[in-house]
Amino acid sequence: MSRARAIEWELELPGQPSLTVHDNHWVNGERDLVLHKPTVVPEMPAALSNLHNRLRSGICTSARPGELRIMVFPTYVDTHGRPRIKKSLTTADLASAMGLHHLRELTAPEGVRLEAAFDRPDLPTVDLADPQHEKPLQHALFFPGADDETPVVAFVRFRIVPVLRHIGWLSPDDD
Repeated sequence: MSRARAIEWELELPGQPSLTVHDNHWVNGERDLVLHKPTVVPEMPAALSNLHNRLRSGICTSARPGELRIMVFPTYVDTHGRPRIKKSLTTADLASAMGLHHLRELTAPEGVRLEAAFDRPDLPTVDLADPQHEKPLQHALFFPGADDETPVVAFVRFRIVPVLRHIGWLSPDDD
């Protein structure tokens, strides 16, 4: 077993219990993000409660020195109220699910980009100006290693916000 040092990020929604995201830095060198499950979980819909301590997002190094990546796997809630992830989407489907303006906002900082997670010649280019809808692929967000905010914002956008929309804590129009 390995121990982790967690950097906590609080997510506040008016009239709702706060949610805590843990950016875990493990002693063995690994790093991940997860919606932290408090000792006493306040009353909340099952879909959100079921997200606590599940569906972690790993952060790992990329091929470029000083750069990290986080996989972009959006959450959806299945018919049993369980959060699940969709790993392979066309870029157009990803933009439709997450909001093209949110993807552009997320990739706006210098050194942050959305690309295919794996470098293969048969994969289409990820272009937010003209999102392709022909071939599903796994997407990843690449960012500078010194950028602690981008992976947390991505985690909230891809893992938590879809569940909050599903349970009605956020409307589709809420940013």
